[in-house]
Amino acid sequence: MKKVKVGIIGTGRIGKIHADNLLRMAEAEVVAISDLFVTEELKAWAGARGIGIVTPDSAELVRHQEIDALFICSSTDTHVPLIIQAAAAGKHIFCEKPVSMDAVRTREALEAVLMAGVKLQIGFNRRFDHNFKRLRELVGQGRVGVPHLIKITSRDPNPPSPAYIKVSGGIFMDMAIHDFDMARYLAGSEVDTVFAQGAVLVDPVFGELDDLDTVITTLTFESGALAVIDNSRRAAYGYDQRVEVFGSRGAAAADNDYPNTVVVSDENGVGRDKPLHFFLERYNEAYVEEAKMFIDSVLHDRPLPVEGFDGLQAELIAQAAKRSVKLGRPVKLSELA
Repeated sequence: MKKVKVGIIGTGRIGKIHADNLLRMAEAEVVAISDLFVTEELKAWAGARGIGIVTPDSAELVRHQEIDALFICSSTDTHVPLIIQAAAAGKHIFCEKPVSMDAVRTREALEAVLMAGVKLQIGFNRRFDHNFKRLRELVGQGRVGVPHLIKITSRDPNPPSPAYIKVSGGIFMDMAIHDFDMARYLAGSEVDTVFAQGAVLVDPVFGELDDLDTVITTLTFESGALAVIDNSRRAAYGYDQRVEVFGSRGAAAADNDYPNTVVVSDENGVGRDKPLHFFLERYNEAYVEEAKMFIDSVLHDRPLPVEGFDGLQAELIAQAAKRSVKLGRPVKLSELA
């Protein structure tokens, strides 16, 4: 069986998740990893998985003749140069979101991919969640009619560290960007206008670092449909991920995932366990599925489920949301062109 030989650049938490998922696929082989910090622990981790090359030099993976595809899981500031280098070397590319925090630079990366004729998939893993995939299927089948309203709730169980906040790009680019992509995915239309409001209610450190921890974003689509997205960096009861699509013929909604379906009813009330605690639990299978789809696309030259254009649009919405908060008014995406 032909296999897609993969190199992984960046072996933090997400890089290791992708590696382990790929290693379980018959159609893929992880032949090399690179990380700026090659420790004995990392070497042992790779050795236990049969990964033969561990290097601090990402260029070694780009030059490697046998590698067909690269997973770019390094810091956001490295994404554009790595995409350009990988494309020039004829490698197919899976890149974690966002491509960059600058639309001009993102467009440079997409142009390099187009010119090289390689594939580029962006890591919007929530599209592959079983709940949200089903919602998209129902919308595509016309079960809810023409979408009128989309409501998305996305709240983390705990805020990130100050060190992470400093380099995250802010709540819109780091967190809500997933929801902006989800809104496009479900609406089947491009966003025209963005209006966002935000506050610092969870931890003063967000304000000190020129960020927000609680936001509401309203999107107006070219189709006329509307979306309302609420985000918080801390939900006391756990990871809160819910979506509803309301249309001309009805509505469809996806609830949180739970460890079990047991509901306890007694004299004290009716209750159940809290939602799955964080993204590694909730979206575990989604990470597997997105990697499978990428490998399948490379192996059989099939269309990608989420491309560079999708990454660019989500970034533009995030930038418009940030500008909207600053200016206190709606911002059209055309203003960012």
